[in-house]
Amino acid sequence: MKLPDQGCLLKIIVGEALRYQGMPLYEWIVIEARKQGIAGATVYRGIMGFGANSRIKTNSVLRLSNDMPVVIEMIDEAQKLEKLLDTIDPAISEGIVTLQDLAIRMYRHRK
Repeated sequence: MKLPDQGCLLKIIVGEALRYQGMPLYEWIVIEARKQGIAGATVYRGIMGFGANSRIKTNSVLRLSNDMPVVIEMIDEAQKLEKLLDTIDPAISEGIVTLQDLAIRMYRHRK
């Protein structure tokens, strides 16, 4: 797959406890992105954070949370990411979604 020089970064931050169609929401989103041919996706588990409700979530022993923040990042062309957003929007009951333009310098894989 070849990507253009200008693309977009889609970043979704949700709680890891959120579920959709019987699986973790972040997992469902990545599977849906793959089905739609998105160039790539990565999921990160945060070690501390807070969102709109201002409750601090941490994996500290003193204040252990089982709903840590999860960041899903995807890079591709804007129109492909917008189409994906139309699909996944109804599944995101809590969280934040951002989309930003970026310059793609390289996109490589081993053959």
